[in-house]
Amino acid sequence: MMTGVAEQNGSTDGASGTDGSVAPDTGTKEPLAAARIAEIRQRIDEIDGTLIDLWQERARLSRHVGATRMASGGTRLVLSREQEILERFRAALGADGTQVALLLLRAGRGPL
Repeated sequence: MMTGVAEQNGSTDGASGTDGSVAPDTGTKEPLAAARIAEIRQRIDEIDGTLIDLWQERARLSRHVGATRMASGGTRLVLSREQEILERFRAALGADGTQVALLLLRAGRGPL
C-alpha cells in the first residue's frame, strides 16, 4: 500500500503540527524551527524564480546567437565555446556543474 508524504512523516490530517505531529510542510514538530524553515524556503522559492527567468533568457540569447551565426554562413555549433562553458561550470561546481552546463547548452541549441 502506498502512503503519502504526510502519512510517512506522521501526519495525515494536513494540520501544521498543532497536535504534536510533524508538520507536513516543514518536517518538524518544533514551531520555531518550522517557522525558520518556512522563511528559508521562501527565499529558496525567490531564487528558483530568478534561476528560471535567467535560464529562459540565456536560452533565448543562445538561440539568437546560433541563428545569427548560421544566417551569416557559420556553423550551427562552436565546439570550442561549448567546451569553455563546460569547463567554467565544472571548475565552479564540480561534476554537477558539468551536468548543469550540458542542460544549459541543450536548452539554447536543442539536442544534438
